[in-house]
Amino acid sequence: MSDQTPTTSRFTAQNQTTNERLSHTTVGLVGLADFRKRRAEVLEQQEREAREAAAAITRQHPNAPDRSQTGTPAAAVPVPSESETDRRHHQPPPKKKKKTTTKRTVKALVSFGDDDEENNQEEDGPQTTKPKSKNPTTESESDTKKIVNTSAPVIPKALTKAARLKEQAEKDALRKEFLILQAAVKQTEIAIPFVFYDGTNIPGGVVRVKKGDHVWLFLDKSRKVGAELGVGGDKNANARRDWARVGVDDLMLVRRGVIIPHHYDFYFFIMNKTLGPKGKRLFEYRAEAPLPAGDSAAAAATASGGVLKAGGNIGTLEGAGDDPEWTKVVDRRWYQRNKHIYPASVWQEFDPDVDYSKEIQRDTGGNAFFFSGTK
Repeated sequence: MSDQTPTTSRFTAQNQTTNERLSHTTVGLVGLADFRKRRAEVLEQQEREAREAAAAITRQHPNAPDRSQTGTPAAAVPVPSESETDRRHHQPPPKKKKKTTTKRTVKALVSFGDDDEENNQEEDGPQTTKPKSKNPTTESESDTKKIVNTSAPVIPKALTKAARLKEQAEKDALRKEFLILQAAVKQTEIAIPFVFYDGTNIPGGVVRVKKGDHVWLFLDKSRKVGAELGVGGDKNANARRDWARVGVDDLMLVRRGVIIPHHYDFYFFIMNKTLGPKGKRLFEYRAEAPLPAGDSAAAAATASGGVLKAGGNIGTLEGAGDDPEWTKVVDRRWYQRNKHIYPASVWQEFDPDVDYSKEIQRDTGGNAFFFSGTK
């Protein structure tokens, strides 16, 4: 029998290995997912071609072995002659080749840095993968929450024009309310008992002033009281005439051992609760507005004969029962002549920056007083 011409030459051009196909089809890929997809397509195409080639050979040669079960496509198989067919019957069947295409061979061509991870997954077997979140922003939001700087200052919320106008209106209302209360406090009358001092305490009387009045106004009223009483008449027959010549600048107000300048008002010391020597307040009066009409305290004062309005009984005013020796009216000329003698030697002019409550009184020589009768 003559030899037959091979009929599978048309399959020879497509008989390429997996590596060769991948080397041509994966040029330019940059993603692992694209590579895997392309590899699956190549393997599927290769298996399909192998099945087609095996089917064609089977139709022509029913006794030919089935190549569809092998891992690689069949090469061009020449048609065997009858003598060759007889010889093959006496030979053992050829062993089937295992699929030689591995991931390591494929990855030698293209690598995306996940070789170790993929090999570990293949060795360990199938693993359950965590499903991806449907919301792509969930992961980024969780990372953002982890790095929030809690020490950063809170950014104030932007205010609209209406909100700003409302806030400004509230501030103006509070300011007006404060000014009304302040004016009411300043208009409240108080009583200040005092003495004239020229080395000894000379009874003076009680002066009615307002909490908003200045010190010079108190000294002017005390000067008129001195002229009416004729203070110093036992030493000078013309005491009344001398008092008429005395001006406000010639007098000093000494409160608890502190010389109060003329330009200060009583409201300043009352609102600030200024402390003097020994931790006592210089002017201990209430900083609140006067009690409204019908209040129990006002009713009690009215029942006792006192009147809270201006020009009423001075004995019912706040401070009427204070010790007169707390407030001294002193002639400045006498002070200049005797300021080296106690108690004038320990008097000091008021300074708002000095804490008199912690000071220790000393004489001109720097010696501390263990006991002081200054009130």
